[in-house]
Amino acid sequence: MKRRELLQALAAATAGTAMLRGEGAAPGAAPRGVTTFTTEVKRLELRHTWTTTMSSSAYRDSLHVRFTRDGITGYGEGAGIVRYNQSALGGQKALTGVESLITGTDPWHFNKLIAELDRRLPGQRAAVAAVDLALFDWTCKKLGVPLYRHFGLDPADAAETNMSIGIDTPEITRQKVKEAEDFSVLKVKVGLATDEATLEAVRSVTKKTIRVDANEGWTSKEEAARKINWLETQGVQFIEQPLPAHMFEETKWIRAHVHMPIFADEACHSSHEIPKLREAYDGVVVKLDKSGGILEAIRQLTVAKALGMKTMLGCMVSSSCTITAAAHLSPLADYADLDGALLIGNDPYLGVTVAKGKLILPQAPGLGLRLRS
Repeated sequence: MKRRELLQALAAATAGTAMLRGEGAAPGAAPRGVTTFTTEVKRLELRHTWTTTMSSSAYRDSLHVRFTRDGITGYGEGAGIVRYNQSALGGQKALTGVESLITGTDPWHFNKLIAELDRRLPGQRAAVAAVDLALFDWTCKKLGVPLYRHFGLDPADAAETNMSIGIDTPEITRQKVKEAEDFSVLKVKVGLATDEATLEAVRSVTKKTIRVDANEGWTSKEEAARKINWLETQGVQFIEQPLPAHMFEETKWIRAHVHMPIFADEACHSSHEIPKLREAYDGVVVKLDKSGGILEAIRQLTVAKALGMKTMLGCMVSSSCTITAAAHLSPLADYADLDGALLIGNDPYLGVTVAKGKLILPQAPGLGLRLRS
């Protein structure tokens, strides 16, 4: 083989290896030695109008980021939570103010960087989560391993996710349940005066396992206890956040008057709160957007497990970027509610897939995302 042919072959082999590791995968990626950080707000169009006790919308805006260094790009996403006065635009503005910190810090020092972002950007957990995800995507691509392997997890242990059914008319509720026929577990939104009609509509077409989420919708302990006692007759597995988060003592009272496990969602923000929450709740719902990313999510799962509490990895309405990241951590949780990307019709990524409810993790390095063409 001539010298020129040999050099061309070596270059092609090197390029192939780089692509497997995620290098050069991002269009317009910065050259080696240059670090860039970009943000973009994407509008995610919902397949059905999504209604909970908090809001109703046909779309959700989420914040997407790219961290590029050494020719490798890490992707991240943060879905601002209205409950905490967050928005995609607000998160984008907040990150613009700390861009130099993000690009000027060694990405291998991600613990220090995320802690500093948390300190500088109080109330912007979803935006911090976007950076956290991008850094983990980048570092794992640099190492050439999927995120789950970085944490010593077995992809075969990935959880089975439920499919969520938003609040709607009985007719549309039945339609949604039929569309979710591939899932063995459903999560039904409650918390309004229509709860009985909603559950009756679900039960009219399926006997599947049901979980319910009240999203702080009930405001009196007596009402909540009465409704939960009724839900127990409908074969419901557990309930999330029946009362507003601040009604801690009232939730303790409810727990003594019902038999169904109660999970804290809006009441659970950080790992240091979990020991106190054990007095009123049986489990916690951990979300990357709510926790500020992978680092704090793992802390919450670990602390809850150490205290004998059940755990569920939940999500906001998000693209496959956030959902895939959470799916990589699902072997650490008892349950999964990671259907956010299935609720939208214009997902910009390909990532985790779902087969009969089972999360199938991508094997490529990092989060394992691919951009849709």
